[in-house]
Amino acid sequence: MPVISRRTCLGASSVLLAWLALDARALSGTGSGVIAGGHAEDPLDLSDFPSQPRSLVQETVGASHGNAARVAALLKERPQLANATWDWGFGDWETALGAASHVGNREIAAMLMEHGARPDIFTLAMLGNVDAVRAIIVSTPGIERSRGPHGFNLAHHARAGKDGAALVAEYLATVEGADLPYPSVPLDEAMRGTYLGRYRFGPGDTQVLEVLFQERQQVLSLGAVGGSWRGLTHLGDHTFHPAGAPSVRITFSFAETGGGAPASSLAISAPVPLITAKRF
Repeated sequence: MPVISRRTCLGASSVLLAWLALDARALSGTGSGVIAGGHAEDPLDLSDFPSQPRSLVQETVGASHGNAARVAALLKERPQLANATWDWGFGDWETALGAASHVGNREIAAMLMEHGARPDIFTLAMLGNVDAVRAIIVSTPGIERSRGPHGFNLAHHARAGKDGAALVAEYLATVEGADLPYPSVPLDEAMRGTYLGRYRFGPGDTQVLEVLFQERQQVLSLGAVGGSWRGLTHLGDHTFHPAGAPSVRITFSFAETGGGAPASSLAISAPVPLITAKRF
């Protein structure tokens, strides 16, 4: 018979114990119904354990823009997701409560706060709490110029709250800096077209960026193929920054000049150089 070392035996025992622990948990019903794929019968997602599964974090933040039923289901299974935070790209961080706040969804905001989500000045503005908003601005000079997810300013959140936040909107109209748009340089249609296309920054199928023009928002956008898209603000000299990340720079270069020749590459810095991607 083969000789089994003590180390091999201990290793096998630890694997067996881990399997037994998971199996016992499944048989007892604890942890059942964790909705890794959106259904209670799906297996428990431990890929990011002990952190919350990234797929659920992203889904919670996404659903918090308007899908109250889905948010309720997610919070029932994992109340900790009330504080879910997702980076949509380039450091455009958004909490679930931040999502509900910038679209003015009071129902979802209330649901998230009932489960422990932490409101900030943007949520308070959307909810119409003018006394709290005023107190924060008075006690923290300059905070009125800060931006929420995707670069939405404080006044935007008050407008999202509609009639319920009318007093906040009126107050912020008197506060310099509370309704500043991103500074931008106009970009004509002909020049805009020179940036459109796909750019590769690595050998993998997913290492491709694409620049599109979003007709609905009337804005250039950039994103990984199959991923989320970030609107681009033009700063001049073929340089842009993505929504929610004004310190990031996306600069296009041209192998040819004049005649509307397309850009040959783009470089991204934040502010240290990150990648260079070539058109293909």
